[in-house]
Amino acid sequence: MTNPPTGRLFPNADGHDLILSRTFRAPIEDVWASVTESDRTARWFGAWVGDAAPGRMIKMQMAYEDQAPWFDVRIDACDPPRRLALSTTDESGNWRIELLLSQTDGQTELRLVHHLDSTDVVGEMGPGWEYYLDMLVAARADASTPSFDDYYPVMKPYYDSLPTGTDPA
Repeated sequence: MTNPPTGRLFPNADGHDLILSRTFRAPIEDVWASVTESDRTARWFGAWVGDAAPGRMIKMQMAYEDQAPWFDVRIDACDPPRRLALSTTDESGNWRIELLLSQTDGQTELRLVHHLDSTDVVGEMGPGWEYYLDMLVAARADASTPSFDDYYPVMKPYYDSLPTGTDPA
């Protein structure tokens, strides 16, 4: 079994932000490399190919999904080693995601922010991001990978019950 779910939901001008975080005992540059270098993202999410730069498209593979699909990802912003903003469109809609990193006292916090147009999908997205972030934790620690069955549908009720009208302040 995994840790309890950590995601929180906050309203924004365009919908809601689903925010999850993990903390690493590592320099920010090392955690940044884990989320931006293709050989390292391949260990927990999937590899990517292309000329990565703001405003450009890359192809990314979801290596841990059925049939390991490839999809186009736009790099909306890249401010090493603190912020990476990505967007993509697939059959389930538009995805806008930010990875925000900060370092304090030798620890780096990674916050994943999924900008949601609707909270209808939070019960699926939350457990999925918990899984992928724990995959990142496992990859960085050279530990065994978690089982998706420990995340979905187990965490779905938690995410479906998140309040949608609270102020994040």
